[in-house]
Formats: sequence, structure tokens, C-alpha cells
Amino acid sequence: MEYEAAGQSVAFDVDITDHRGDSVSELRITLGGSERVVAAGTTVGEALEADGRSIVAARVNDQARDLAYVLADGDVAEPIEVGSPEGLSIVRHSAAHVMAQAVQELFPKAKLGIGPPVENGFYYDFDVEQPFQPDDLKRIEKRMREIVKQGQSFSRRVVTDSGAREELAGEPYKLELIGLKGAAADEESVEVGGGELTIYDNLDAKTGDLRWKDLCRGPHLPTTRAIPAFKLMRSGGAYWRGSEKNPQLQRIYGTAWESRERQDDYLKMLEEAEKRDHRRLGAELDLFSFPSEIGSGLAVFHPKGGIVRRVMEDYSRKRHEESGYEFVNTPHITKGDLFDTSGHLGWYKDDMFPPMEVDGADYYLKPMNCPMHNLIFRARGRSYRELPLRLFEFGTVYRFEKSGVVHGLTRVRGMTQDDSHIYCTKEQMVGELKKLLTFVLDLLRDYGLSEFFLELSTRDDSEKFIGAQADWDEATAALQEAADESGLDLVSDPGGAAFYGPKISVQAKDAIGRTWQLSTIQVDFNQPKRFGLEYQAADGTRQQPMMIHRALFGSIERFFGVLLEHYAGALPPWLAPVQVVGIPISDDHVEHLEQVAARLRERGIRVEVDTSSDRMQKKIRNAQKQKIPYMLLAGDDDVAKGAVSFRYRSGEQNNAVAVGDAIEEIVKAVEQRVQI
Repeated sequence: MEYEAAGQSVAFDVDITDHRGDSVSELRITLGGSERVVAAGTTVGEALEADGRSIVAARVNDQARDLAYVLADGDVAEPIEVGSPEGLSIVRHSAAHVMAQAVQELFPKAKLGIGPPVENGFYYDFDVEQPFQPDDLKRIEKRMREIVKQGQSFSRRVVTDSGAREELAGEPYKLELIGLKGAAADEESVEVGGGELTIYDNLDAKTGDLRWKDLCRGPHLPTTRAIPAFKLMRSGGAYWRGSEKNPQLQRIYGTAWESRERQDDYLKMLEEAEKRDHRRLGAELDLFSFPSEIGSGLAVFHPKGGIVRRVMEDYSRKRHEESGYEFVNTPHITKGDLFDTSGHLGWYKDDMFPPMEVDGADYYLKPMNCPMHNLIFRARGRSYRELPLRLFEFGTVYRFEKSGVVHGLTRVRGMTQDDSHIYCTKEQMVGELKKLLTFVLDLLRDYGLSEFFLELSTRDDSEKFIGAQADWDEATAALQEAADESGLDLVSDPGGAAFYGPKISVQAKDAIGRTWQLSTIQVDFNQPKRFGLEYQAADGTRQQPMMIHRALFGSIERFFGVLLEHYAGALPPWLAPVQVVGIPISDDHVEHLEQVAARLRERGIRVEVDTSSDRMQKKIRNAQKQKIPYMLLAGDDDVAKGAVSFRYRSGEQNNAVAVGDAIEEIVKAVEQRVQI
């Protein structure tokens, strides 16, 4: 029989039998929630009447399948549409295969690594003699477009281990992946998965001849012609399987979308994101830097950046004090025994800096504050009357991020968390989580973010989690209830929990629609057990408290970077390092503006007067480049009237404003955290 999709037919032989081995002519399936009877040998694509473009694959019995998958009696199938997250992943995975084919046709000595879909695109790793150059990417993209136009079909076939090794004898990295079958990491599982091994052949549309093949679990689009839009973005080095001990390969990144319009929108967003890059803004606005003498991923904040950071911390501290938090402080290093107790050395050691030996003991830079907060709780007897106990710290922690993932302030090796650990009774847990989520969202809104959704990260069946399943179930249910009451959209993240407990992550969208993970709220049954934490209950018994971990900003550094990009550097007046600059038309007007500045400083406003020899227009341009919210200009008429000319960051101007009125407008905007 034949399956027709995207303008071509793929032939295959079928022999359909039932569970007794007898031939059958009809099958009962469930399609889109409705039962149907179809002929034996019907593919899921035929059953769905899929064109291979709007519907690109199907979920059959909750497993993603190619449209050429032959249905069996009792199968339950649902379509996968091209614009859905799963559909886009299939488009991008197929584009990665086309890119790899193009590379090997242009660079025959290239060896294949892995080529998974990722958020907003795809990549593929190659072992090549020389790094790819921009002209190489142009050639590769041109060849990809030729392959897409040819309409080569993606054809899946099951192979044995030995068969796969024989076919891929010249691909050392693929051979290594075959040996990892059933134990591969997420990206590698795109190649081998678990269970059976499969190879996808790219077949000539006219002759059916083999044009290229790759080890892959799929699924894929029916043909290359069904890839709607793609573009290669950049290339760079990447260590094989993410380890610096392995060879460095060359990684090519691309993007692919369900339509050219969606791709154009994405590319425009990237252009805007480049303008907003906090690393560039940090240098232009003299906020922070990353001296090579200090080390990768370790920032220093300049005076203006220090002001912004202090204002962020001061406001957060004020809100926490109003909400009943108690401030603590803990050291940056500790003996390794503490992290043995907490479980971090067993489950998190790869993300910790190596130990230093002091007085015969191993000391570690702390990656987390929670073990030390547990010691504060345990320092004396606790009563139920003290609970919930909310401990809070601006605690600096250190993570050994790989050099390849360090990125400005948003991925650093040294960071300060606005970290809280809340100890409560089991009965208080759900109420505390609801109150905590409201507090988190309200505070993020105060900083100008307004669009959120939640992600619930739970455990899976892997061995990277500790504790009893019943405890996890109870903690997950409590988080689910708090999330539901918030009214925000909730997405699931199976397997994404911390090793000691499930968590809710607050995802915020910025001004150009990008999503940032900010606050996390985690329920932990395990650390209270490991540390032997207890409180005396009302009936006199000793009970174990619940523990809730919460980082509101995530880290101050990362949140600083997110806000810079959200505002494109034009921070609202209350956060701006310089809120007002006085610009005299001539030296004769400096004294008047200095008097205005003195009155503003008395009201807590950060103000400067530009007394440089630059002309007035140059001073205005300098203030605009520094994104200062308010400019107060003064000439002869302003001095005579006791006024200033108001110039806003937007370029609007309001002349002859009485000094007192100008001061009140500025103070009010700062106190009310007005966005301008």
C-alpha cells in the first residue's frame, strides 16, 4: 500500500494480524476522542487525513509517531499540529537532520555528533578539521534549501545494535551513543532513546535511493519539503557530551518555525534583544564589568550599578520586614560535613567549586544557604508558637558553572540570592505557600513585571531524587493547590524538581515577550529529616517541621540583568542610578541649579549638575545616552522666575515649571514607582 503526504507516495508492505496471529481486514481505533473503523494497514497519517504540513505527526498511545506509522487494533491517536510545541520540535529536529546532511555533503570528512531540537531552534555538533566560518554557514544554508526543495522523504527503520554499528562504522560519536542506549541524557536520547534502535533514511523523492541517514529515534516530518521556514544563526565550539575532558566539536545553531511570518517575528525579536543586551548596557551605562583578572562569571559592580543594587535590596528588605521575615547572615565557606548532611555533596557536587583544605578538613564555597539556615533553626529548642519561622538572607553563593554557559549577569559563578527558608507545621504548609506566592508576585509587579505563568517541577522515575514517594506526593499536592488559587496558567515539568523536593517556578515575560525564570518555591521534607529538625507541638510531642525554600529574584545579579533588558536600560526613576541631571544653559545658571539639586537631595533624590564645558545640546545628548529620567534645564528666564524647564527622557519638554512643583513631581514619581 502507499501513504501519500506532501506531494509524494511512500510504499511499504503490510501483513496485519490480530493477537491470535489471524489476518484481519478492519481495525477499531480511537481518533481525536471518537471511535472509528479503518482498514488494516491504514497509517495514522491516512486516518487523520494529514497533509504533512499542518498536521506533521501524531501521538499514538501517548507516543509521538511519524505519519507513516501503521495503526494497530485498539490504538488511540491524536494529531500533532505544526504550530504546537511538539510540532515545532519535530520541524526543528527535521531541520537539524537536513543541516547535517548538507554539512556532510559539503564537508565529507565531517563526523556527526548530536542534533536535537531546542527552544526556538536546533543545533548539530560536528567533528571537522577547521572551525566553520560565516561563508561556510551561507554555503550550508544554500545546500539545505536545495535539499528541502527536493522533497526527500524521512523513512524510519528499526535496526539491531550490531546492524547499527556496521552501518555507522565511520561515525565514532554515533557508535558511542549506541553504547549509551537506555541511559542517555536528554539531548542524546534524541539519537538513541531507550529500547529499540532506529535509523532514519533520507530517500530521493523520485527514485527512492538513499541520500543520507542518521541514528535517530524520531519522529520526523514526512518530507524535507514540509519544513516551512529555517535559518542558520551562528556556530561555535562545544565539548562532546558537555564535558571539557572530551573533544571539542563545532556546533551550528539554527532556527525553524511553522511559517515565515513567525520566523520573521522571531528574528525581529532577536534584533531588539541584541539592542537590549544587558552586557552592552552595563558597559555603556557604567554599571558593572567582568575583569579577567577576577575570573569568568564573577562580576564587579561600579558605583552606579552599586546604587541600583542597593535600591533593589533596600526595597526588598523593607517588604520582607513588613511581611514578618527575620534577617540572618551566614559565612561563605563551610566544612564539607555540612553538605554531606544536606545531601549536596552526593547530589550536587558537580556544580560546586572544588574543596580547599584547611586544618586537615575540606572546606567548600557554599552553593546554597539552606544548610546553614537549618543550623540556625536547630541552634535552640523551638516551639510551635514560633511557627511559621521565616528566615531571610541576602546570601552570596558560588556555583561552578561551565565556562561555555556563563553569560553576563544571567549565568554567573558568584551570585547573591534573596534567599528565604520558611519552617512551618504541616497544617500551615498550604496556607503559607498561598501567602508566599502572592507575596512573590506582588513584589515582582512592584519592579515593573506584569505577565506571569507558573511551572510545576516534579520528580520522575530516575535515581536523582531522594525521599519517600508519599512525601513527594503530599508536597506536590500542596504546591498544586497554591498554584491553582493564583489563577495563573500552570505548565508541568516532570523530572525538573530539585533533588530534595518539588518546586513552583514563576516565569515572567519581559517587554519583548521573552520568558525568564525568576522566583522558585520548593517544598522540602528531606532536609528537616537529615538535620533532625524538631519543634515542640501543642501536645508536648516533638514534631518535624516542613521546610519551604524560596528565592524571590532568583539572584540579585540575574534579576538586575533581566530588568536592564526589560527596560532597555531606561530604568524607572525609583531604580535609576541618577534620577535627575541639571543642565545649565551657561555657567551663569549653575548656581540656580545647584540650589535646586540641594533641595532634591534633601528629599532623597539622586541628582547631578552637569558643569562640564560641553554645549547645552551635547549635555542633553549625554543625559539621554545615560537614560536619566529627568533633565532640569535653566536659563535667564528660569532663574528670574524661580523655575526650571522640565525635559523628560522621552524627549517631551515642559517649560517654566516652578521649582517647588518640579521637585514634588519628581519625588512623587519616585515614591510611587512610576514607569516613564
